[in-house]
Amino acid sequence: MLAIAHGELIQIFRNRLVLVTMLVLPVAFSALYIYLHETIPGLPLGAVAAVLMFLVVTMGLYTTTVTTLASRRQNLFLKRLRSTAAGDPTILSGLLLPVSVITLVQVAVMLTVLSVIAGAPANVPLLAAATAATVVMMLGLGLATAGVTNSPDHAQVTTLPILIGVLGVSGWVAFTGTEELTVVKRLLPGGAASELVVNAWNGGVAVADSLVLLAPTLGWVVVAVALAARIFRWEPRR
Repeated sequence: MLAIAHGELIQIFRNRLVLVTMLVLPVAFSALYIYLHETIPGLPLGAVAAVLMFLVVTMGLYTTTVTTLASRRQNLFLKRLRSTAAGDPTILSGLLLPVSVITLVQVAVMLTVLSVIAGAPANVPLLAAATAATVVMMLGLGLATAGVTNSPDHAQVTTLPILIGVLGVSGWVAFTGTEELTVVKRLLPGGAASELVVNAWNGGVAVADSLVLLAPTLGWVVVAVALAARIFRWEPRR
């Protein structure tokens, strides 16, 4: 797996667009934190943290996952890897490990900037758990979406429904809470995770009550992996 991950990391660093994105996203969103903090008094920090965390995970990790797998399938790299001794989980883990680590670093940098500017989160371990669960969920959804994506160009279309949907749900839940339509908001992809980030940052909610919110997110992981197992293809469609 590490050999595959190393090769994928080299490909990432050869891509100037990816490199710029890796540097620009944290800087741009950190600047946005400063702007929002200074211009909008009383802005709920937990909601801001949730929305911007989802922006990075969806626009960075999710779309890159789909594009990477579609590209590697199109140039038959997946097929060649499958002819080696590496198993399917090892191949996929190696390909997705670099971008997953990069995304976690980006999120950590941005949340650190927010905590320095506006105050630290109430529960850092709970915030880390929410971030990890979100990353795993979007990886699963990325695998499932890659199954219906024929090429990297096609990924611009196939990723839009989940990208827009998850971002919309995260913002809806983060800024309006779950006092109304509680079950619906929590069951939608990104809803429970967004609420968990808000609780972790703002505090005031029992840890046990917040940990229950991991269940819907992990449920989406199971659904996404099950879909990916059925529709993911290792070779281009003929």
